[in-house]
Amino acid sequence: MQASTIYIRQLGIADYETVWAAMSDFTRQRDEHTADEIWVVEHPPVFTQGQAGKPEHLLAVDDIPLVQSDRGGQVTYHGPGQLVVYPLLNLRRLKLGVRDLVTLLEQSLIELLANYGIKANAKPDAPGVYVDGAKIASLGLRVRRGCSFHGLALNVAMDLSPFAQINPCGYQGLAMVDMSRLMPKAPPFAEVGHKLTSILVQKLGDKTGIIPAAQHSVG
Repeated sequence: MQASTIYIRQLGIADYETVWAAMSDFTRQRDEHTADEIWVVEHPPVFTQGQAGKPEHLLAVDDIPLVQSDRGGQVTYHGPGQLVVYPLLNLRRLKLGVRDLVTLLEQSLIELLANYGIKANAKPDAPGVYVDGAKIASLGLRVRRGCSFHGLALNVAMDLSPFAQINPCGYQGLAMVDMSRLMPKAPPFAEVGHKLTSILVQKLGDKTGIIPAAQHSVG
């Protein structure tokens, strides 16, 4: 079997548009030899509207910035206490389709949450991960020249009230939940990020037959 390296970059708290520009540049400049990367970040408060976004899903967006993004999907919210993970992967090299990646991300989230005693599920007609009908994680991807960017957002321990200013992911009245509301105590944010990236790397190996070696890099 092949061996591969996936660099895990911990970006800390970083502006959405800055990170978006950086991952767009990375994807545009990479070639067939560029190693895959997974970026882990927490964004200051921001609404992001996907390419398919419709204005009627913006209910009262006035006190938080709104960014028109090039990812798939409708509108969502990012803020403190939400773990955002961007898998920058050469899907062609990994022999993965977009649906394969969506399923892999959902399964990784479901396994992570199970480790914390939270039973979650995916829905075939609505990408993301849910707990008793409430959404705990959202997905929005873009693929350029066979390479993915954008990714997933997992609600760990956050103020969920901004979601009331939108129809999350285009669904009116969709309830949102985070890990802290489903556990006696919110888990450490960094621990959740480490566990999720470890599961994601393992599942990439299981799916593709490539054995990834995760190299951690800060900044």
